[in-house]
Amino acid sequence: MSTLTLGEVTISRVVEIGRSSFPTAQMLPESSADQVARHDRWIKPHFFDETTGDMGSRIQTWIVRTPEHTVLIDTGVGNDKDRGDNVLWNKRSGGYLADLRAAGVTPEQVDLVLCTHLHVDHVGWNTRLVGGRWVPTFPKAKYVFPGEEWEFWKHEDQAGREKSGCIADSVLPVLEAGQAVMVDGGHRIDPWLSYEPWVGHTPGHAGVRVHTRAGEAVFSGDLMHRVVQVAEPQWSSCFCYDGKRAAITRRAFVERHAASGELVLPAHFPHPGRIVRDGGGHRFEPVMLDPIAAPAGALA
Repeated sequence: MSTLTLGEVTISRVVEIGRSSFPTAQMLPESSADQVARHDRWIKPHFFDETTGDMGSRIQTWIVRTPEHTVLIDTGVGNDKDRGDNVLWNKRSGGYLADLRAAGVTPEQVDLVLCTHLHVDHVGWNTRLVGGRWVPTFPKAKYVFPGEEWEFWKHEDQAGREKSGCIADSVLPVLEAGQAVMVDGGHRIDPWLSYEPWVGHTPGHAGVRVHTRAGEAVFSGDLMHRVVQVAEPQWSSCFCYDGKRAAITRRAFVERHAASGELVLPAHFPHPGRIVRDGGGHRFEPVMLDPIAAPAGALA
């Protein structure tokens, strides 16, 4: 199915890039191939990419329609942006906006853009290049950032430690346009959506919780990069600001959602799903949600 309905809220997605730039061994440096292989019985086939011979990964935007708002959660890498030697990210000319329109959303229809955090692969389509300037892609939207996250990256950018360039080209232009809203990590966005702090990956990292009459779900951002982290929450990614804290946060998240059975929609998993108990551990059961369109350049 291309759209998932939870009570009065509908959820769909646009996949910008259909695989990761980083193999699992690099992304999860504490893992080993033998340890990962112990989970192949449930990782394959739904969370495995035969093309790369590795666990599947996506860079994608979640589209959430509540009775009041059309919302985007995280905006990927973006086009035309200088991303150094990353061949999948650098100076892209992908069909993201066409794919968004195929999903029934034009830039002018977006009310809210919610960023779980401000890493380079979550803010790219916040802006686009027009006449040599970076301007907000979604002209009528409010862009909502966890304030603690913004304060950290503002300081890093001013100190010259933010090397990706994304704060300069994908965040600051939104602030300059007056479209940014800074909130705390538990902010209620509307009657159906709220931020929820799950920190460690970055200092202000936050998930987005969905509240409906049919139950709840959570967009978990980069709390987990690869599905095996459900079973091995002690493995933090190489991009985690505080790997030890991220592991503690992830373990608490896994335990909570194994108990609740709520739908979990991570930023990079090939499919959303539910965390379930598996003997003395946990695994992830997929809920199949195909892309709205065959994304232009999704595997490029």
